[in-house]
Amino acid sequence: MGRHSLPDGSVPASTGSRPGARRRTIAVSTGLVLAVAAGSVVALRSDLLPFGEPCDGQSVRLHVAASPDIAPALDAVAKTAREGAARTDGRCLDVKITPRPAHEIADAFGQRPVDPEFQVWIPDSSLWVDRVDAGSGTPLTTAGTIASSPIALGAVPEAAKALDWPKKTYTWTELTEAATTGDALRLGVADPARSATGLLALARIDAANAKDGDEADTRTAATAKLLYQRVADGDGQVLATLPRDDSGTEQGNPRRNQALLLSEQAAYAHNTGEDGGPDLDLFYPQDGTVQLDYPYTLVDDDEITPEQTRAANRFLTLLSEPDGQRALRRHGFRTDNGRPEREVVDAAGGREPQPYSADPADPPSVKELQALLGMWTITVQSARITTVVDASASMANPVPDRGGRSRMDLAKNSLLQALATFTPEDEIGLWKFATYLDGAKDYVELSPTNRLGDRDKDGTTHRDALAAAFGSLAPVPGGATGLYDTTLAAYAKACGAYASGKFNALVIVTDGANDDAGGISLDSLVGKLEKLADAKRPVPLIAIAIGPEADKSALDRIAAPTGGSAHRVDDPSQIHQVILKAIMAAGSKGPR
Repeated sequence: MGRHSLPDGSVPASTGSRPGARRRTIAVSTGLVLAVAAGSVVALRSDLLPFGEPCDGQSVRLHVAASPDIAPALDAVAKTAREGAARTDGRCLDVKITPRPAHEIADAFGQRPVDPEFQVWIPDSSLWVDRVDAGSGTPLTTAGTIASSPIALGAVPEAAKALDWPKKTYTWTELTEAATTGDALRLGVADPARSATGLLALARIDAANAKDGDEADTRTAATAKLLYQRVADGDGQVLATLPRDDSGTEQGNPRRNQALLLSEQAAYAHNTGEDGGPDLDLFYPQDGTVQLDYPYTLVDDDEITPEQTRAANRFLTLLSEPDGQRALRRHGFRTDNGRPEREVVDAAGGREPQPYSADPADPPSVKELQALLGMWTITVQSARITTVVDASASMANPVPDRGGRSRMDLAKNSLLQALATFTPEDEIGLWKFATYLDGAKDYVELSPTNRLGDRDKDGTTHRDALAAAFGSLAPVPGGATGLYDTTLAAYAKACGAYASGKFNALVIVTDGANDDAGGISLDSLVGKLEKLADAKRPVPLIAIAIGPEADKSALDRIAAPTGGSAHRVDDPSQIHQVILKAIMAAGSKGPR
């Protein structure tokens, strides 16, 4: 370890910006210092501020919260400023850098009112600033980006050789498939709920899947489930899962990962460290990676003093000058609008023909990231879902252009596909309904909502029993659609059996309108659902309307008070895809 030379080029600074939903963004020109006072920007030439002379005891203290990966580089620049007596307003600039995971700061700033202890925040990605903005949290002003680092897949030499590094290049889809199928690598990732690296990597996997056509969400969810098996709490923790040395014991340890989704800078720090274990080789996806962009963010600049604002802009100038840029590169970051430095790339494990100089892909939107977090939330929390399937006579109707197969046949197959995506920790149950199916009741519970991994006395799992129950579904001759009474009974039971820490939902599949004249009315049903729904114990109702006879407008009204949604499908084989999308949408609305 520590064998690589460090870059020491002199590349001019560049600060870019990325717009957010509410965030005020300030463009920075070369050679200018930012100053924000009374909501305006004043450009100050750095040579107007005296520095380089001994301090006389007076100083301006600037508190900066920074992502732990970039904090050492910032601290080096701050130390040089103190030793060189850099000044602002005629007083010494004293910058205190506090390493703090970005998700912790974002959670704090997302709450109002807040009295921030920092005047500047430098997270590893703009997505955290966007998240605060989207939640109308603490006002933030981005002055530019001070560095960047692309996200790649790093592998220990043995694993990299198996993937034919560096000669073979991969798309995101090919790379994740190679790392998660067959004789799969042990691939680790930081928790996307806590790590920009993990979330942005998942976003690129999802974007690549979307280009490949249908069932993109299903493939992304399947990949997420595989990644979750080896997830770590954060970026530092995931690096600790690599082998500690080259020994066969460490390399073969099933608890040790052979590859990680990580930033180029993280690989650089690992490879140039003294005790990091075997070096990593980097694969850069050829269809464009995403990058961490390290926005320099002023925190509630209307509340900080003019002296602190000018101190913040003075520190930004120091980071933008050649010495500051060299300090960032010495710690493995890219400067100059993300232009790759050969020394940094080599030390991080990049080699030609890996496309390390390719332009980054467009960053995902806040809405896209929310949907992905919803899907991830379902993956990590597990789910408790009761599925209620229409067994009225109309479910025997054949579906056009499907070889005479009935709505029920295709619905069963699609629901079994959905069942295959759930883990042993998920709790799934099944009801069927048709008028007067059980005496005066329109519904029957075929399989209770239990954990799929639980075993019966005969040794069979609940998954086996549930699959058999799905297989037994058949239309009831003469049966009509007892939708409203069934919905109320199933929703009441789902709310009463709410499982904390899981994603709770009720899924109703129907091909008709309510046809039980003696049952509850639509207005009464909606009123009762409004009373049952509890924002603190949410159970969204996801309704799937099959074919033109299904009453989609009624299903919309039924789903609305529960925080759920209604969807129409012409082909029942689409049901499992629609369920997954609806779960992702419901999961993205917030933590449970």
